[in-house]
Amino acid sequence: MLIAAVKPGHDGAAAIIDDRRLVMSLESEKDTYPRHSVLTPTTLYQIAELTDRSPDVVALGGWQSGTLPIAAGYHGVDAPRRRATRWFGIPVEYVTSSHVRSHIAMTLGMAPRPERPQQQAVLVWEGVTGAFYVVDERYEITRELPVLTAPGARYALLFALADPTFPDEGAVPDLSDSGKLMALAAYGDADAAAANRTVAETVERLLTVDPVYPAPKHRFRDSPVYNAGVTAPAATDAAALLTQRIYEVFAKAAKENLPPGVPLRISGGCGLNCEWNQRWRTDGFFSSVFVPPCTNDSGSAIGTAIDAQLAIEGDPHINWDVYRGLDFAVDRTPDPDRWQAVALHHRALARAMADGHIVAWVQGRWEIGPRALGNRSLLAEPFHAATKDRLNHIKQREDYRPIAPACRVEDLDTAFTEPIADPYMLYFQRLAAERYGAVTHVDGTARVQTVEQASNPELHRLLSAAAEEYGIGMTCNTSLNHKGHGFINHMSDLVEYCETRGVDDMVVGTTWYRRR
Repeated sequence: MLIAAVKPGHDGAAAIIDDRRLVMSLESEKDTYPRHSVLTPTTLYQIAELTDRSPDVVALGGWQSGTLPIAAGYHGVDAPRRRATRWFGIPVEYVTSSHVRSHIAMTLGMAPRPERPQQQAVLVWEGVTGAFYVVDERYEITRELPVLTAPGARYALLFALADPTFPDEGAVPDLSDSGKLMALAAYGDADAAAANRTVAETVERLLTVDPVYPAPKHRFRDSPVYNAGVTAPAATDAAALLTQRIYEVFAKAAKENLPPGVPLRISGGCGLNCEWNQRWRTDGFFSSVFVPPCTNDSGSAIGTAIDAQLAIEGDPHINWDVYRGLDFAVDRTPDPDRWQAVALHHRALARAMADGHIVAWVQGRWEIGPRALGNRSLLAEPFHAATKDRLNHIKQREDYRPIAPACRVEDLDTAFTEPIADPYMLYFQRLAAERYGAVTHVDGTARVQTVEQASNPELHRLLSAAAEEYGIGMTCNTSLNHKGHGFINHMSDLVEYCETRGVDDMVVGTTWYRRR
């Protein structure tokens, strides 16, 4: 059974599942389109062009346009709607289910299959929804536990509150502001914020203010955080306390209302917050925690396809890997007067990185989800803080933004104090030494991608060469993209990026292009 699914609205995407296998998931922001793009005709054309037969099932994710629902709409957990229809004259089954169900189905279907039939808890927390769902042994939703509306929007609202350029009324926080606030929270002190009455009151008001859209910044003019600047101590302390308080609200609801010892599956944009994921993992209330790499709306098309599969076959589980985007498009040859093309030699490249070179690294198909995981990456040595500053300059990012490392699983015990496998950069881990200045955040942690030979052999091979060259299989790893756009996927864009941003080395497959 071949299922084609689309997700309308921001973070638009299309996905194909064929006989329980994820064939591809194409997000409209990728290939240098604007971040959080709505579903584009190009995305639909590409997925149709690359699929070798017509679908048996066409699945449309629910969404909201103003006050009007699209298909099954945004909210609710009713069973998918099904009916027979035609797709360019071919009989197909049409399935639609709510946006919330796409999150639930996505994390259930991508999670490891339980060893025995059992209940599971699903946490959906994102810009609008903040609720737990209990799913029984037959994958039916038996309970909905609303906790806090719009947790992601409330988190981003604090950034807007501190940002002097953000309007007092009528505006919506940028979706990327939540990630910036996660970085800033590491600079803050939650205890100091809790001891400061006015800062603590601001945080509590952020938990109760309603509505959140558009951002009611004008209601916080009396707060010390108001227009203080996002790096001001009042703002960073408030960020640390708000991070703590949002987690506490959800953890309290879970412990008072959910069965203990069941697996927790997390979905929604808040699942990209590594601090929260780490707290869920170490809390001990749930038997295990799973977060998919496309936990935000970038995975909603996959979730809608999984929900259709569940409705038809009674089983959500699929086979998948993270590299399900498009192959890199070589639409031009780099100018030989500017770029020297040589065969990739991993040890020589690692030596160049040790000497300070930053490398645009392109392999195979792009990654699903928002994080570069070694196929569309900028790589560099991990030791010097100046390397982090240079990478942030290349990416035109704020200097407080951390740079993540990629690390061979063989080196985890050396690099981290309590290492865990984390192939999708979803948890914070504490570094064991201070020597990794490019990848160590201000609080001593890093959001590491752990790399196994089986999951990404080329990156693992480079990391092994790095271990031979400078003693540990670790590099900086940040996404290869223009500011405000998705991953680069054309040679023409790559060359333009490297020539204008000061990147002197490009690796595409097995070819190393060195700036003359």
